[in-house]
Amino acid sequence: MRIAATAIPGAYQVTPEQLPDERGAFWEGMRADKLEKVLGEPFVPRQISYSVSRRNTLRGIHTVAVPPGQAKYVSCVRGALRDIIVDLRVGSPAFGRHHVCTLDAASGRALYIPEGVGHGFLALSDDTCICYVMSTVYEPGTQIDIDPFDPDLALPWDVTGEPLMSPKDRAAAGLARTLAAGVLPRWNEVRP
Repeated sequence: MRIAATAIPGAYQVTPEQLPDERGAFWEGMRADKLEKVLGEPFVPRQISYSVSRRNTLRGIHTVAVPPGQAKYVSCVRGALRDIIVDLRVGSPAFGRHHVCTLDAASGRALYIPEGVGHGFLALSDDTCICYVMSTVYEPGTQIDIDPFDPDLALPWDVTGEPLMSPKDRAAAGLARTLAAGVLPRWNEVRP
């Protein structure tokens, strides 16, 4: 598996080496030892969750307050999605910058997203399923939501038509308002 740094400090794109044969293919979806070698610390899964989305569903941008913080390892296990991560760590040299990639079941590509980095995606096909492997369990009241269409972020969703979104995501504040509220994690509070 190839682990490549993104423009967001501490975030990595992981591309497995597939072993195809006449039956199909095999690959390692995650190797903690290889990931931890790059991270310089353990990544211990505490919760695994899935979401299934119809085509043109947009979910995010979400992160978790620190504490408790939450690192994520995300992969697409069915269908395809445009994944966008945004550095929301106040004081980070990449604050407000984003990374875009396509995750799909065929490639097995995944993203490691460190604490304090926001995450969202647009489903590119019906019945798209994303898997989240998370470093902490869900704690109500700790999620931070950012408007995925905030003009200050100008994220390249390339959405066609009106996306399907939750009322919570539609009502999310922009980055400037969330920053002013003082709820975003600080660069020195999290490990990149």
